[in-house]
Amino acid sequence: MTKVLLSVHVLAAIVVIGPITVAASLFPRHARQAAASAAASGEPGEGRDAGIAAFLHRICRNYAVAGIAVPVFGIATGARLGVLTDAWLVASLVLTALAAAVLVLAIVPGQRRMLRPAGGAGARTAADDGGTRSAAARLSMLTGVFNLLWAVVVVLMIVRPGSTTGA
Repeated sequence: MTKVLLSVHVLAAIVVIGPITVAASLFPRHARQAAASAAASGEPGEGRDAGIAAFLHRICRNYAVAGIAVPVFGIATGARLGVLTDAWLVASLVLTALAAAVLVLAIVPGQRRMLRPAGGAGARTAADDGGTRSAAARLSMLTGVFNLLWAVVVVLMIVRPGSTTGA
């Protein structure tokens, strides 16, 4: 049973967290380009980049819900292995919670704000464009933090310092 739980945990991490990291990383560029196109054409929410940005946001939002499976199966696996109190697993759980908080409380809402039009047709100004660049930069930074947290979790899962499972 432990091997099944571990397999589901690893598959969930690959199939769910992987797409979130890619979609969140690509979103700021497409949202910024969509905003620039909207400023030039006066038609907010139109064009290829706007569609791509909206799609990337949906991936992040929907996969965030499915991402709950990763720690659930990870905790179940840790319980079966008897390592729930090991420092490497506790640290991984804390980092996973931080990554989830960054995603749910900062990245997804930031994406939602960037997808909203700044006003009526033609209402975009140079200040709006500066705000878009600033919002995109902030999202890029938050996404980098999110990705770094997951990278550290992966390293902890592989290295397992102090683990008694023989790794």
